Amino acid sequence: MLNKNKIKQFIFEKIYLLSAILAALFLVVIILFILSSAIPAFKEYGFIKMLFSFDWSPGADPQQFGLASMILSTIVTTIIALGIAVPVGILCAVFLSKMATSKLKASLLFIVELLASIPSVVFGFFILKTLVKVIYDSNMHVYGVSGNSMLAAIVVLALMTLPTIISVSTTALDAVDKSYMEASLALGANKIQSIFKVDIRAARNGIMASVVLGAGKVIGETMAVMLVSGNAINNPDNLLQPIRTLTANIATEMAYASGTHQAALYATGIILFIMIMILNYILLVVMKRGDANAK
Repeated sequence: MLNKNKIKQFIFEKIYLLSAILAALFLVVIILFILSSAIPAFKEYGFIKMLFSFDWSPGADPQQFGLASMILSTIVTTIIALGIAVPVGILCAVFLSKMATSKLKASLLFIVELLASIPSVVFGFFILKTLVKVIYDSNMHVYGVSGNSMLAAIVVLALMTLPTIISVSTTALDAVDKSYMEASLALGANKIQSIFKVDIRAARNGIMASVVLGAGKVIGETMAVMLVSGNAINNPDNLLQPIRTLTANIATEMAYASGTHQAALYATGIILFIMIMILNYILLVVMKRGDANAK
């Protein structure tokens, strides 16, 4: 029996190891493929120039592949959308985990999970027929305002990432030992103080994980943003004007791009990957500092 258990343990350990190696291998293959496809654009146009130039004109002579406007649009929409979704999502998670009755919690979590499973294009259609129409009707006499705008993109991204943040944060708060709350109450703190000073701090790693997942969803979203943002290359200096994000740029032009133009779109993917890595690194540093302060 002992030998059988050891054999089973050995087999499963190798299966887990193989799964981890395959996952890492897939990531490396994807990165190498995109990087090799983007190299012609970096050589001809230049990586630094691509980052800081505002001129994207693939049809011009010479061709221009500046991504600065789209990078700024992606960053601004991501920050504002997360600025809306994160506090709302965490407060919803606090209510579900610490205040709602078991029946109400189960019902609301079912709705949250249902929202998370809705295709992104459905969110885009909803915002297109509601908020975009309201923006247009309210500003129809203002030049350049069509309703499709950065504001609409921010709202659709915030709505889409809320279910992820709520679900993961609720799970993290549920995992906090009840003795933490009991000890805080015994020391004279009220329930609200205990939740925000003790439980949220104890669950901060799980909550930060929900923010990372939400940020990845915001940065990588394409179809919903294309539907409502206007898909026009502008600097993000007006909430009511159209913008184009990096993902929307790839989806819009990849179908007919060729040569250096196609390579520039692959380079856009590399820049997106770098942005996500930087964001994950920042959140990792924040989590480590939180752990150090807690000690």
